[in-house]
Amino acid sequence: MGVRFGVLGPATAWDDAGNTIDVKGPRHRAVLARLIVARRRVVPVDLLVADLWEDGDPPRGAVSAVRTFVAALRRALEPERPPRAAPRLLVTEGPGYALRAATGAVDAWRFEQAVADSATLPPREALERLEEALGWWRGPAYAEFAGQEWARAERSRLAELRLHAVERRAEARLAVRPAAEAVPDLDAHVAEHPWREDGWRLLALALYRAGRQGDALAVLRRARALLVEELGVDPGPALRRLESDILHQAPHLDPAASGTADAVWARAAAAYDRSAPPGARARLESTVNLMRDLAVTGGAGLEAAGRHRVAAVAAAEELGDAELTARVIGAFDVPAIWTRSDDPARAAQVVAAAERTLTALPPDGTRAREATRARLLAAVALESRGGHGPRGPEAARQAERLARELDDPALLAFALNAVFMQSFERAGLAGRRDAIGAELVALSGRHGLVTFEVLGHLVQLQARCALGDFRAADEHAAAAGRLAERHERPLVGVFTGWYRALRLDVTGALPGSASHSRLDGDAAEVEGAYREAAGLLVGTGMPGLERGLAALALLCARVRRGLPPPGGDADYGPYEPWVRPLLLAAAGRTDMAAAALDEVPDPPRDLLLEAMWCLVARAAVATGHREAARRARDALAPAAGELAGAGSGLLTLGPVSDHLAALTRVSRQGEPG
Repeated sequence: MGVRFGVLGPATAWDDAGNTIDVKGPRHRAVLARLIVARRRVVPVDLLVADLWEDGDPPRGAVSAVRTFVAALRRALEPERPPRAAPRLLVTEGPGYALRAATGAVDAWRFEQAVADSATLPPREALERLEEALGWWRGPAYAEFAGQEWARAERSRLAELRLHAVERRAEARLAVRPAAEAVPDLDAHVAEHPWREDGWRLLALALYRAGRQGDALAVLRRARALLVEELGVDPGPALRRLESDILHQAPHLDPAASGTADAVWARAAAAYDRSAPPGARARLESTVNLMRDLAVTGGAGLEAAGRHRVAAVAAAEELGDAELTARVIGAFDVPAIWTRSDDPARAAQVVAAAERTLTALPPDGTRAREATRARLLAAVALESRGGHGPRGPEAARQAERLARELDDPALLAFALNAVFMQSFERAGLAGRRDAIGAELVALSGRHGLVTFEVLGHLVQLQARCALGDFRAADEHAAAAGRLAERHERPLVGVFTGWYRALRLDVTGALPGSASHSRLDGDAAEVEGAYREAAGLLVGTGMPGLERGLAALALLCARVRRGLPPPGGDADYGPYEPWVRPLLLAAAGRTDMAAAALDEVPDPPRDLLLEAMWCLVARAAVATGHREAARRARDALAPAAGELAGAGSGLLTLGPVSDHLAALTRVSRQGEPG
């Protein structure tokens, strides 16, 4: 099995026999932990020095000291390595070091995978998996580095994931064991984390199913008192609905009717929740500001922010105050990088409310009104991402024009985000998006708009990938990563982690390495990197990004190398209509593949536009389908100089020019010579 590493508690390492490896002093352990935080990426020596001595100026000879720590770690981790043999685990690459540990060799990485796996398992198996995974925790993550800035975001992310796992374990336990067994652990959980409403919900549900209806209601009253008195907010719809259901002894609360019904019921209740108490205007606006801050934390925070945002907008509309509704909608200026909505139904509700409010607030020439309209228009464009209609691009252009006229940097950054989301009307627009990203970086850097500065670097990372400029993409990934670490933006690591896999896929090298040539990476290593990247999506609260992406990345990596598609029942999620013809063709079902190509729709106008057309192109070439070949050729022609799909920063199907050459041959078959 090799060396294993533990960071779910104090940083440590174990050998094959399970014996603790002596990794020397605190600085040695800090180097090891810092490299684990980097998740196999290279950490430059100067950054290691800055992180190890972040409380003061590094001493003279700090670089030499780091090299000494690394040498000692290498001896401890690979004691049998010959003197001149290259290290396999702690390697030197480019300007720094990287720990090339396998995913299963680090307890935190294994924990993430276990939590992700549990979501797809039946309750009994999920319970066993989660109980095992929670048993790996020996204390707070990165326990001895609680005060270190470089560990802060990762500690917070893992702590949130652990709480999510505790609640998921309780849900699974309620489905397969007597409810009374779950009560003690849930009681302790809410005592330690009183602001987690799902913990209160599960505790009350467990008490009710254990025949303790009065105690269940008392728990819900206690939760209400805490939320109202300490935070000034009412319980969310799930808690309110459960209280009503307990009072009415609703049949679905019975264990025999449980399973996932409670989660579905809670979501349905949230969709209908539109209440706001008298005098709620100031509280609504304050709540939206809190939700905006919550959204950038990712995970449960992002999901909760999206859910409560819709409820806040509806509550503002019910008050009949168009100005208030406009402020509630426009205040949620959270940067967005992914072009597929996490919840299309919610997005449609926000768009509809924004359009109604724009109608209710006609232009009056004042600066305040024009700024309000610009924010509403930007919201329309952002939430209309991926669509084929004209309204999204039109709203983005109007928002940008107003923001420039008003000379408002924050408003312009928000509007440029909307323009980016609507910059996919055709293939081959990576250069345009690169310019948008560059302006976002410059504008945000001048005015201290950190989250939009991060967004700008990610936009440029994507654009430079599409153009095959991985040297520049490396620089933007590193810049985004530095800002994310400094300002605790954990979601950034998801995108830079996926970029790492893409970089390896295309060039055979990792970010920060000296190699920038076009040389495909080893298939097995690339597939492993994509699977590792998929683990980063666990608990991020971004289903629009997560669903189907892992399967799609593996498919692209394999077919690009002439390998058969992955076997099994892979879930391609929203990409299935464009994947299906290729899978049928690969299975030798030519007639079915041709029929699927007859019906394949135009892909959404988003970051994977070129990739979807290239999947159609491959199927058309494989089946000789001339009409599909002509459609794909016409759509892809403007992107002839780009790498298909690489503009996502996630995956690729190789040079578009290769697909165009094959499509031209097919589309001309049967034509006069």
